[in-house]
Amino acid sequence: MRALLVVDIQNDFCPGGALAVPDGDTIVTTVNKLVNVFDAVIQTQDWHPAGHSSFASSHDGKEPYDTVEMDYGTQVLWPDHCVQGSMGAEFHPELNTLKTQVIIRKGFRKAIDSYSTFFENDQETTTGLTGYLNQRGITDLYTVGLATDFCVKWSILDGIDEGFNMHIVEDAVKGIDLDGSLDAAWDEMKEKGVNIVTSDDLL
Repeated sequence: MRALLVVDIQNDFCPGGALAVPDGDTIVTTVNKLVNVFDAVIQTQDWHPAGHSSFASSHDGKEPYDTVEMDYGTQVLWPDHCVQGSMGAEFHPELNTLKTQVIIRKGFRKAIDSYSTFFENDQETTTGLTGYLNQRGITDLYTVGLATDFCVKWSILDGIDEGFNMHIVEDAVKGIDLDGSLDAAWDEMKEKGVNIVTSDDLL
């Protein structure tokens, strides 16, 4: 069985948001078309408490996109974004969420960031998605959303490690691209064995 995985299409990741992905909103129309052809739809939602450890504002003298060392490794520091209950954390208003059957919220633990839909950034704390997919007999995830080089990439890499067939819909993702991170992300995903498709393949 297959499912559509819709990653972090939230106001703060779209133009005008606190951590805007360039042209991030342009994929919404394509994603909505894909929602209509999938029986199972899963969404993820960045859901940070105020003062989260991944926010540059939580570290004296640090600016957004600086890095710090955490217990679990190197952490990029971000502008404050997707704060719980804020307008920025809400899904893009034009995104069709009516068919969504489960929402995986991530990044809600104050001391640890979470890019992947499967694990937080320590690569140990699980979101519970693996169990949900196994219980439902879902083997194939078609991934769309934001941003290609962070939450989408980590979800795909971890999904492959968890034994799922991971597909990325090339025209339904957008990246941030910090110092070449977008090209590097595509290389990592291809090397890991992601299946690259387009929306036309599915519609």
